[in-house]
Amino acid sequence: MTMALTPQQIAQLIDHTLLKPEATRDEISKLCAEALKYGFASVCVNPWNVPQAADLLRGSVVKVCTVVGFPLGATLPEVKAFEAQQSLERGAQEIDMVINIGALKSGLLDAVAADIRGVVETTHHAGGICKVILETALLTREEKVQASLATKDAGADFVKTSTGFSTSGATPEDLRLIRETIGTSAGIKAAGGVRTLEDLLKMVEAGATRIGASAGVKIVEQARSGKAATSASDTGKY
Repeated sequence: MTMALTPQQIAQLIDHTLLKPEATRDEISKLCAEALKYGFASVCVNPWNVPQAADLLRGSVVKVCTVVGFPLGATLPEVKAFEAQQSLERGAQEIDMVINIGALKSGLLDAVAADIRGVVETTHHAGGICKVILETALLTREEKVQASLATKDAGADFVKTSTGFSTSGATPEDLRLIRETIGTSAGIKAAGGVRTLEDLLKMVEAGATRIGASAGVKIVEQARSGKAATSASDTGKY
């Protein structure tokens, strides 16, 4: 597969991600240094790590992204909105929230929509960008469509496929379904299992406009070398 993307353009698609619970301050520092060096769109870290990342990236074009209701999505709606607000006040510029998956699968679409809307409105009020994680691996085709429409209707900036912590991550098929469902009203973030340049190009071809990956450095280095290596040696969760 060939796509006319430069290594710099590829880097600008990537949210450089470190969401493992045991991440240390030194690892967050390394993540931010890599983001500055390679020109990634953002670093994606847990809320606890937002102030450190914001300090390290202040004045740069690299954004600070964090996660809300992560990774299960079962947090109370008021708590999700509060978590988003607190993270934004501490320096986050992008919020990736997990929908209430159990409510969706129970057919409680109004509750799902209200849950999403609370975080979207909180984020937009602070001038931030909101991405909504569906966790597609746990959903039927109909549920993926319902969740995508709820995300669109709430005015979110991106539909995101996965947390990277469930049974599987992004697939080209899901990306095409989401794009077909929402049209051009929002971006799509592919996350979970994007570990090589080949993986990334497949996702972009299927409609992704942002990529969540912990293997961003490797992916850009592959782009620079012209090699699309396999992911056999990569055991990263995200």
